[in-house]
Amino acid sequence: MIERPRLKEETAIVLDFLPNGYHYDGRPMYMKTPIAQAMGKEHFVILELVPKKGIHLQPLEEVYIGEGKRDKVHHIVGKIAVDKLTATAKSGLEFVIKEIVKKNEARFIEFFNKAHPLSTRMHQLELLPGLGKKHMWQIIEVREEKPFASFSDLKERVKLMPDPEKSVIKRILQELEGTEKHKIFVDS
Repeated sequence: MIERPRLKEETAIVLDFLPNGYHYDGRPMYMKTPIAQAMGKEHFVILELVPKKGIHLQPLEEVYIGEGKRDKVHHIVGKIAVDKLTATAKSGLEFVIKEIVKKNEARFIEFFNKAHPLSTRMHQLELLPGLGKKHMWQIIEVREEKPFASFSDLKERVKLMPDPEKSVIKRILQELEGTEKHKIFVDS
């Protein structure tokens, strides 16, 4: 098996901030550390962060978590699964993904322009919810004439195309839940 290089997040969006740590942490108050649950902007990795002393993070706040000097985050505890998220973090997850997809439309349109077969029977495009063989072939034919410029261009040129933006968002959520064999957007 070929080992892929570990992809690191540079910035994350805070999903929830727990100034007194987790409620189920049985340690005395003075030993608990504040915790932030956040999602990386580039690879959609869900992380647990410890802010610097005296820093209070807000949900939807962007924080730098890269290699250099961090102004708000002390350290990254590690990755966490979607089912470990707080109710607040879970409720904001889809909104945050939607915003990332909107702001990076070109990146996701690039996927539609460059998606390729996974095997002789399966294509990457078919991994998106609502897209079957018929839509896949239409997308491939139309993109050969001219690459897609935006989600609206894609919808306009491919007949009866389900909303491509919503398909991408649904796929990212499915990948985060860990039930998908192939990952296209989320780095595991």
